[in-house]
Amino acid sequence: MSQEISRRAFTQGALAAGGLLLITRRSLAADFTLRQYHNQPADSPLHKRLEEMWAAVKQETGGRVDVQTFPENNKIPGGDPAALDMVVSGELDFFTLNGGSIGNLVPASNVQGLLFAFHSSEQVFSALDGDLGDYLRQEMMAKGLYAVPRGCFDNGMHQITCSTRPIRSADDLQGLKIRTPDAPIYVEAWKALGATPVVANINKLYETLKSGAAEAQTNPLAIAEFMKLYEVQKYVSMTSHGWSGFNLLASMKLWSRLPADLKQVIERNAVKYVRLQRADNAALNAEFRTKLAGQGMIFNEADTSSFRGKLGAYYSRWKDTVGAQAWSLLEGHVGKLG
Repeated sequence: MSQEISRRAFTQGALAAGGLLLITRRSLAADFTLRQYHNQPADSPLHKRLEEMWAAVKQETGGRVDVQTFPENNKIPGGDPAALDMVVSGELDFFTLNGGSIGNLVPASNVQGLLFAFHSSEQVFSALDGDLGDYLRQEMMAKGLYAVPRGCFDNGMHQITCSTRPIRSADDLQGLKIRTPDAPIYVEAWKALGATPVVANINKLYETLKSGAAEAQTNPLAIAEFMKLYEVQKYVSMTSHGWSGFNLLASMKLWSRLPADLKQVIERNAVKYVRLQRADNAALNAEFRTKLAGQGMIFNEADTSSFRGKLGAYYSRWKDTVGAQAWSLLEGHVGKLG
């Protein structure tokens, strides 16, 4: 009950402070003033391209759709899980979130977060812009989420940063306190590899590492730069052990009310700006290895074969969870797992 009250209080406060009231005029030229939340910093490629995308939508619809974009979830009490609940309930209009964090609600979406499944971002895009993405969209719709087609922005391949030691093999993970999102697919993977997961939302990442509550974290290099993790981490181990991205989600309660022509404008612009953001992110992740090294971080290549050998039971467990169809579609892109 207290979580319900805190969410309501947050929403009412945000509306009063920012004039974010959703206005739907039921006329032939209905106007929609909406909100887009995400969990990345304001200087990230995601925020930049979302702002550009919604500006283009506003222009092309003659002002009928006006979406304001808020970074870092605008400090929603409860972080990503609470924001996702708000999308389902219709309290929040648009949100971006990785598949593993959607997994508690939509089990099949966990395929996006499997460790050592995808080998590159390009392989991910082929799957999510194709048959696997189509299947996941149907599963999300059944749970009150509309995932925009070919609307998955890129976060990138994950590397491990650590304050205490380099990670050269699975042996170096034993007992390591590593921050993870509040999603079982990540928590269980790190436990299987011998680490000690520390659950914390992305907006608490820097604080969690600075306090020593966690020694390590896993994200693409761009996150280490944007969130200034070089101030609290020393080593970067190149593992490319997993991929994450930002599924562009709309509330089905909103989407079902939008006229068809407005939906088409949103979907067309999503495809355009997702492609631009993916290119931005790829360039930045390549650039930041040099930049982070210049800021004092020490890089090493990891022996990834030592990690995969410990994940057989993990794959078996998650195959049962995501379902045979999602697993088959995934293996059609990445090969046999487990």
